[in-house]
Amino acid sequence: MPTKTFMGVVAGAFGLAVLAAPAGADVIDDWKTAVPPPPPELKEVMVDSSTTALLFLDIMKAGCSARPRCVAAVPNMKRLHDQARAKNMVVWYSLVGSNGKATPDDIMDPAIKPRAGEWYRQGGPDKFLGSTLQATLKQAGIKTVIVCGNSFQGATVGTASAAAQRGYKVIIPVDCSAGEDAYHEQYAAFHLAKGGPVAVTSAVTMTRSTMIKF
Repeated sequence: MPTKTFMGVVAGAFGLAVLAAPAGADVIDDWKTAVPPPPPELKEVMVDSSTTALLFLDIMKAGCSARPRCVAAVPNMKRLHDQARAKNMVVWYSLVGSNGKATPDDIMDPAIKPRAGEWYRQGGPDKFLGSTLQATLKQAGIKTVIVCGNSFQGATVGTASAAAQRGYKVIIPVDCSAGEDAYHEQYAAFHLAKGGPVAVTSAVTMTRSTMIKF
């Protein structure tokens, strides 16, 4: 029968072997080996203007003008804005910056400026928290939201995820949200389309502004 001393030696040797074994690789170790997945499928979308709202999140002069990709997206936002206005759709804006005193005049382009009652000063990625957004959507009987934001990985991902978890269908026109660079937009798009929780990805449709029909 093995003695306590013998068992102690065996346990000690096992412990040393474990410590000497190479540690498992983590995401940082494997960073350069990661292969980007195929791009998400973009789909044509037909929206019901009576139950769909268009959200413009943090599209401010200061933030958007500092990001060339946001500047390039403004004509796409204007296209959706004009189509939504023509259908008398609900349009809602979050305003940020200006030391908490942002106004509609601080929106990137006057052509997409909010009207009275359509905006709220709300920072952070989830625009439902502490704002008028949920009440606005509920009062209008909204079932679907189209989300445009700056940044893609911040306001768009945060609010789109929050909308999906509240039971809304979510439409993401990829040419109407912007990040600092293509990588930020790529990971944001992948998260919403496939990489995120099923509760989110199952409610999201990825598209382009030119693929949305009203």
